[in-house]
Amino acid sequence: MTDITNYGDWAITFQQNYDRAIIRYRSGARDATTSFPDADVKFLRSIGCTPHELHDFVEDWCDDGVPTFEIVLQITAIQREYFLKERQGQTSTKTIPISSFPGMNEKLGGYRWLPRIIAKARAKLRGELPKELMYNCGGDRQFLKMVKLKAPEFLKVVWESGSNDLKILEYVQKNGNPPDASITN
Repeated sequence: MTDITNYGDWAITFQQNYDRAIIRYRSGARDATTSFPDADVKFLRSIGCTPHELHDFVEDWCDDGVPTFEIVLQITAIQREYFLKERQGQTSTKTIPISSFPGMNEKLGGYRWLPRIIAKARAKLRGELPKELMYNCGGDRQFLKMVKLKAPEFLKVVWESGSNDLKILEYVQKNGNPPDASITN
């Protein structure tokens, strides 16, 4: 169990939002655009998160048992830090079109999916993911498991690497498994 007090007061409110979202989801609320009360939306936006992002995590947890709240909190903490430091608390008005993301079979350094997850991580940090995509979706989780990296760790590496894809590739090569063509999605 994660000690959320290590993250600050925002994490307590975030967990309350997450727990309420689970209850709403299990009660049949499947539309992220209408199932969050205004107060929850306001709070989520104050930490750089959208209702849709939280809804995606809740949906995967309720339907598949992953990711854990601990992973969701770690990802959100990184996104929040980026939002406050890099974006000075300003929400992006841009959403990247799904057609702009690398395909599922594109490779970098022999790693299939790596270009896609890099692009998704950058869009996640900036708050510009389209509703059709999720950072740490099933395909991302499969890729990260294959290379033995965690979603929060990878998100932080992407932030620290800026626009340098080769730096991210070097990290994956150094800390993860070698390329494997076994990812399916």
